[in-house]
Amino acid sequence: MEDSKLPMALRSNLLDLFGQIEREFENLYIENLELRREIESLNERLSGEGQTVEGGDLSKGALKTKASHSTSQLSQKLKTTYKASTSKIVSSFKATTSRAVCQLVKEYVGHRDGIWDLAVTRVQPLVLGTASADHCSMLWSIETGKCLLKYAGHAGSVNSIKFHPTEQMALTASGDQTAHIWRYMVQLPLPQPPADISASLDDDVDFSDKDEADGDADGPNECPTIRVATTTLKSHQGVVIAADWLVGGKQVVTASWDRAANLYDVETSELVHTLTGHDQELTHCCTHPTQRLVVTSSRDTTFRLWDFRDPSIHSVNVFQGHTDTVTSAVFTVGDNVVSGSDDRTVKVWDLKNMRSPIATIRTDSAVNRISVSANQRIIALPHDNRQVRLFDMNGVRLARLPRSNRQGHRRMVCCSAWNEENQACNLFTCGFDRQAIGWNINIPALLQEK
Repeated sequence: MEDSKLPMALRSNLLDLFGQIEREFENLYIENLELRREIESLNERLSGEGQTVEGGDLSKGALKTKASHSTSQLSQKLKTTYKASTSKIVSSFKATTSRAVCQLVKEYVGHRDGIWDLAVTRVQPLVLGTASADHCSMLWSIETGKCLLKYAGHAGSVNSIKFHPTEQMALTASGDQTAHIWRYMVQLPLPQPPADISASLDDDVDFSDKDEADGDADGPNECPTIRVATTTLKSHQGVVIAADWLVGGKQVVTASWDRAANLYDVETSELVHTLTGHDQELTHCCTHPTQRLVVTSSRDTTFRLWDFRDPSIHSVNVFQGHTDTVTSAVFTVGDNVVSGSDDRTVKVWDLKNMRSPIATIRTDSAVNRISVSANQRIIALPHDNRQVRLFDMNGVRLARLPRSNRQGHRRMVCCSAWNEENQACNLFTCGFDRQAIGWNINIPALLQEK
């Protein structure tokens, strides 16, 4: 070990993990010896009594079945223990040997509090939208990182933002118990040379106490500000935590801490349906990109699928695969739903068979608002521990976004959003370090197939 090139901390960690594995194997070996002694003792007793009971020989009959069953259980226990003890090492090696390229492209700095949510517009020009606890929502130039427009119509934290599928309209949900629809018009600035990432904010800065004037230096207050909504939706009796457009953009759904989701008509602002059934506060809602389907997540450890495809029947299905708050559940292109939870798992579900997940991803930190890319179907997991990890739909880890003193998030990462229209900057994340980050993610198809 004296010739090892590994750092001392990593070497100590490996030795500790291997020591745990050795102790587990030792315990299982002792159990195996005791089991064999019991079998031999039973065999001797049967022989001493002169009985010719079938199974008296270890090689045949019921005793053979019992021994075989015990051996099978032992083998399964060994396998489970080995997997659990080595999961950290294996996942570290996977990340090290992957050929995925993940690079930080742009930082979007200007909010004065944590950023809860973000989204990319669905019509030209493509811009980034953010929703923040500072009561504001901002639109950003993806290329330059400059604020283009600020919406300041809410009286509480802005908890989510979604863009209309065909028009220049945004939908925001807020702690003021309302959801707002507002129109925007932006003009993209000319692209500038990329900034030196090493000149970003120093890691020693305390973001909670940072002077608010720093936000002004980046120019967010110089951009146009909208203060009045085009439409206000206000039927909830609690915080509106999320909202989304149904396919076609003529209706929206909102999710609230009052344990209900509401379906509204955009043109009339009228409440069409109230979706009840969750036992605790809702945490998220999402709509299917091509069908009239809605999924709502809740602190009651479930998420529900609401079907509005038949005007006369509004069915609901309950998914019960998690043991803690379901922080988000999103549709993928096709017949899958991906759910993330505070129980540190992410599960992939088939809408045609909802009894059990088809894949489960286990992590070391709570999972926040996830997103799935449409083309490559890559799941981006933002974590409480400041990490962002990428997995495929089979639960295989593809990469972890870089995080160092000069790059990545410095606080909890709240949300991720893919933008496959822009090859240079195709993934965005945001968090409570008051910034959004644009990333370039390049994962070869061959790596995903593995």
